[in-house]
Amino acid sequence: MNKIFIVGNWKMNPQTSREAIHLLSSIKTRIENTKKVEVVICPPFVYLAGIGKKKSAKIRLGSQDCFWEEKVAFTGEVSSLMLKDLGCSYVIVGHSERRKYFHESDTMINKKLKSVLGQGLRPILCIDKVSQIKKDIKGIPEKKVKKIILAYEPIWAIGTGKACSFKQAKKFNLSIKRVLGKNHPVLYGGSVSSQNALGYIKEAQFQGLLIGGASLKPKEFVKVIELMA
Repeated sequence: MNKIFIVGNWKMNPQTSREAIHLLSSIKTRIENTKKVEVVICPPFVYLAGIGKKKSAKIRLGSQDCFWEEKVAFTGEVSSLMLKDLGCSYVIVGHSERRKYFHESDTMINKKLKSVLGQGLRPILCIDKVSQIKKDIKGIPEKKVKKIILAYEPIWAIGTGKACSFKQAKKFNLSIKRVLGKNHPVLYGGSVSSQNALGYIKEAQFQGLLIGGASLKPKEFVKVIELMA
């Protein structure tokens, strides 16, 4: 059985570093069996160093975003090289909120993917349309494309509590695999909970989940992990 990816995207939460460390502690002390599961926590940039020092061997560190350049004058940006230095293994790229609120284009996302892959980190590319894939991976060698984890997140399901049906999600999953290959890892994201998590794996045939709100609730998040394990 291929490993299942459970990725917690904390977004702009919590509001203090103390709360962030407490949240991490509440998650890691509850995790028992992760043999079949790759658990990834993606906190805000400002908490990466602290979370990196406190996480257990059962948890990987991920970033919610990055910039495509490594240095020079880009005020407020964070590079893939910096993320690697902080101990990140994964980077979310092209999240729907980045595309919507920060007007990230496929060209920008393509540059970010190249930067992340260039540092040996593994990108989690978020899409809501199959047509975005070829634009986002343009110019990336096939060998490196295989390292990209796709995440299907229907925009209307993000933070709304209205999760996509298993049937519809599976249809999209299969459409992605027709582009990238049947063994390419694809995650589902969008109002995931312990009630529907297993259905996206068993019925919709995803290789994991990108979880927002539920990742801020330790008991709920760990329950999803346990279901996968």
